[in-house]
Amino acid sequence: MTTNSLSQDSIAPTPDQALVSSETLASFCKASADPLRLDILRALKADSFGVLELCAILDIKQSALSHHLKIMAKAGLVTTRREGNTIFYRREWPKPDQATAQLLTTLYKTVDLLPISAATQERLQQVKQQRAETARAFFAKFADKFRQQQELIAEYDIYAASIKEVLTTLAIPKNSTAIEIGPGEGLFLNVLSPLYKQVIAVDISQEMLEKAKLFADEQQLNNIQFIHQEAVEALATPLTANCIVMNMVLHHVPSPTELFIKASEVLIPGGSLLISDLCAHDQSWVQQACGDMWLGFAEDEVNGWVQQTDLEPQESLYLGLRNGFQLQVRHFIKPASNITN
Repeated sequence: MTTNSLSQDSIAPTPDQALVSSETLASFCKASADPLRLDILRALKADSFGVLELCAILDIKQSALSHHLKIMAKAGLVTTRREGNTIFYRREWPKPDQATAQLLTTLYKTVDLLPISAATQERLQQVKQQRAETARAFFAKFADKFRQQQELIAEYDIYAASIKEVLTTLAIPKNSTAIEIGPGEGLFLNVLSPLYKQVIAVDISQEMLEKAKLFADEQQLNNIQFIHQEAVEALATPLTANCIVMNMVLHHVPSPTELFIKASEVLIPGGSLLISDLCAHDQSWVQQACGDMWLGFAEDEVNGWVQQTDLEPQESLYLGLRNGFQLQVRHFIKPASNITN
């Protein structure tokens, strides 16, 4: 180990550095000193939205909204990502080496205490419902071909084996419950059923859920409860679980950030959240072919979700797939010392 022998003078900021810091601080304060911009940040608490979606939610003209978003992006309050032909905005996650990290964290915590008007809340839910209807329509149309379409990207055996390997390392107590979000045709229920006393399968698509039920019957899996509901809504009901599994699901759901946060609330202390999904990519053909709503997720984006929960990251595995895709397998735990309200 080396000893840091730098003197106080050697680490003092230069006048130019101090000037840049002052400009950054001034830009940050100016960008956040506007009621509408605070409303934008409030709307982006657990989701990312396109410009037209934000216009609908906040009931504002696109030209005015774009002006505000430009100022916020320049100050580091929001960031963007492209999904096909659409640009989505989300909050900028505070980074440890970021000069404004503490300011961002404090600002977000304060903004999240602001109430949302009933009209804005209704418009926000309408946007999410439109996304959910798009997903339902796709799966209703392509339920019989979905597995074939999905395996254009990732074969079931690859991500299922990785999640199963993590499950073998968990201490699973008796009378435990697992929830699988988006079971598809139900193949992974065959893994969960012997390990847990009860397994709850939640899917937004009635057609896919019927396929999962048929598979469970064929395999004589008698401890499965099936729930036909949008995942965030289902987890908002009085549910608790020792383990929640999401296999190749997040890139299909209307609000992946919100689902991640809600899943963390449902887990009991000591519980695990297991995710397999695509890393961020630019192959927009999957939106039409496979019904993908999101083009995967970058590591820092998932880490940003974690910052909004009390989950702790565990193992992470990244695997190269066909056609240039990359798979991420992530394991998070809710520390046993945490007590839920």
